[in-house]
Amino acid sequence: MARKAKAGFTPSRAKNLVGVAKVVAPALIPVLAPVLARGAGVLSEQYDRYRARRLGIDVADIGKYSGYGARLHARIVGFSEPLETLRTSDSEWVSKTETRLTQLLAAVRAAERMPTARRKAAHRAVGTDLEMLEQDLLRRLGVR
Repeated sequence: MARKAKAGFTPSRAKNLVGVAKVVAPALIPVLAPVLARGAGVLSEQYDRYRARRLGIDVADIGKYSGYGARLHARIVGFSEPLETLRTSDSEWVSKTETRLTQLLAAVRAAERMPTARRKAAHRAVGTDLEMLEQDLLRRLGVR
């Protein structure tokens, strides 16, 4: 005697699966919860490392750089570090550049609350200014 092929997903099968889930789920939750929590922690850590790598910063500093202008913010802060090497030889340029960087940083922060089109335009303008400052810095450092 040949058996009939089982039909797909029927209402009675669904009812049976729900009944089994009601019995099994409470037993699995204590086992799965720590595994899921660890997995979420690992994913969060990996995402933070990814973001830090993209911004060119240390993972510990990731909280300082958030929002739409995070990349520009990190570039501005990173740009200010090598200025110390030029302070003795060209202190006037360094002080002017630090003032300009402060202004650019304020513009990036202010742009966070702007409508999208205006924010993007502000970020482009800041990026252009920053590129010019970076070229000038490299020229002053003797990099061609």
